[in-house]
Amino acid sequence: MGFSFKPQALQGLNLISVECFHDDRGFFQECYRRETFREFGVPDLVQDNHARSRLNVLRGLHYQLNPAAQGKLVRCLRGRIYDVAVDIRNGSPTFGNWFGVELADDNQLMLYVPEGFAHGYCALTDNAEVLYKTTSYWSPQHERTIRWDDPQIGIQWPISAPILSEKDLSAPFLASADINFKFS
Repeated sequence: MGFSFKPQALQGLNLISVECFHDDRGFFQECYRRETFREFGVPDLVQDNHARSRLNVLRGLHYQLNPAAQGKLVRCLRGRIYDVAVDIRNGSPTFGNWFGVELADDNQLMLYVPEGFAHGYCALTDNAEVLYKTTSYWSPQHERTIRWDDPQIGIQWPISAPILSEKDLSAPFLASADINFKFS
């Protein structure tokens, strides 16, 4: 089984292709191999989260502060999503820059979002299912959110009328967000 890691312009972000074997029964795919992911700088993953969203739901931009910061390995199991990562590491030459990619059940791509990035996605199909593995456990006291439509970041979301949670609607802009990440 093979994985192909493609580093992105935002340091630490990797788009991952996974080899898939198809036959008349369906397909088989190895989705994660700790040794291989370690070789590409991905820390051990300790928790799985599974979410289903209806069309136009936008979740994010979420992150957890140190010492509970989370890296995330994100994949879309059903449907399509537009997945976004924003560099929020103080001192980073790409601070406030974002990367977006479509993850889908038919392209089977994964995105590794390291600690120090805010993460969000929007559902491009009804009943889009997302599975993501994290490098640390969920910690409500460390959880933070940045406004999805912050003009300083300027994400070009592919939907015009997102469905948002109250938490995401009331999130602060990047300029006033609580951030304790340092670029190294």
